[in-house]
This record gives sequence, structure tokens and C-alpha cells, in this order.
Amino acid sequence: MTINLEEGDLVLCTVDRIIGTNVFVTIETEQGELEGTLTFSEVAPGRIRNIRDYIIPKKKIICKILRISGDRIDLSLRRVTPKEQKELKEKGKQEKSYRSILKSVIGDKIDEIVKEIQKENSLYNFLQEAKEDPKELESLVGKENSEKILKILNSQKKKTSTIKKEISLSTEEPNGIELIKKLFEKIKNAEAKYISAGKYSIKIESSDIKKADQEFKETFAELEKEAKKNGLTISQKEKN
Repeated sequence: MTINLEEGDLVLCTVDRIIGTNVFVTIETEQGELEGTLTFSEVAPGRIRNIRDYIIPKKKIICKILRISGDRIDLSLRRVTPKEQKELKEKGKQEKSYRSILKSVIGDKIDEIVKEIQKENSLYNFLQEAKEDPKELESLVGKENSEKILKILNSQKKKTSTIKKEISLSTEEPNGIELIKKLFEKIKNAEAKYISAGKYSIKIESSDIKKADQEFKETFAELEKEAKKNGLTISQKEKN
């Protein structure tokens, strides 16, 4: 089987067995099932007294690929962030929804079509791209069916992802409050709120978590640049 995985990818796994200090899992991919391995040190930081406090056979976990060497796939559980876990779960739910939409239009051909899509792409990415350019979808299901599928996809209520982070602002300038107000006036597509002395929150909403995160980075970079010009000290920390 061709492994369409890369180091750093997140994968949904099912714990199979625990032997010595190794955990063997079944990786669920669009092309089929693969075996992966975690050492105890990649399950959780620090000393593990009882591995079953963290994982047990048949439990589903989300892991990050550390290395791929031939048929061996080394994984990590402890290096997956809560944000990454949420992102993969949301993507999985969306793929199930997309599959149902396809089935409602093309019926019994669903397995054949999905298998063809997954030779080169994930179902989620394929249909996201089809919204912008439907040519490949049309070649698989025909123009009429393609139009029906895209009509359903585009009528779905778009979910919004929100990122909210705390920033600190300070200055020794006598007109500091006025400078901070002017700084926040430069923010676009974001909401700034006062928390307490020198502390503020920045909230950004976007169509998905990656875009929201990128928009925050761009917003903060602009704030940092302007703050420096006006004698303000700015820093950030992620809000839990």
C-alpha cells in the first residue's frame, strides 16, 4: 500500500496493544489501515507510572507522525496540541457530512467515487477545492450532479472558528491611554476589549481555525509595529 502520509501529519488511531514500553496502534487513513508505534515517552511528558491512565486498547487517540522509515511509522501523542485535536475532529465530522451529501446525489456509486477521490486527495480537501473550481468534480460525477452537490455544500451554514488571545500593553508616555486607543483603531476584522490595567483581549473570527490563527498573527504583527513607533511595549499570551 502506498503511504500518503508525511512527518508532522495528524492521524486518527485506535490503540491495538501494549507490549513492554511500546504502544501499537492502527492508523485510520483514507487508503486503509496502517500500523504505528508510540514509545511511552511520546505518550505523555514525565514519568508514566501506569500507562492505562492515558491509553487503553480500543481507545481512539489523535497522534502526530514523528518519522516514517519504510513500513515503520513512529508517532507521538504528547506533541499534539488541544487546538490540533479540535481541528482534526472538526475535519472528520465535516468529511462524514460531505460523504452523506455525495450519497444523496450519486447513490450507490458513492464508494467508487470516494475511492477515486482518495487516490490523490482527501474528500474534505477535494470538495473544498471543488467550490472554487468544479472541473474535477464534474469529470467524476457529471455536470448535473456536480451542480446539485455544490448547491447543497454552498447552502450549508458556515461554521465560525474563534481565536481569543490576551495581550499586554504598557508605556511611560503621559498620553499613554490616547496612544493605546489610536493603536486599537488600526485593528481590522478583530475585536479588542479591556480586561484590567495593561491587559486587553483580541478576538478574531474566521471560517476555520487556521485562518483565524493566521489573521491573529498578522493583526498582532501590525500592532507590534505600530506600538514600537509610538513608544508602547506589547506582548501576548494565548488565552486558554
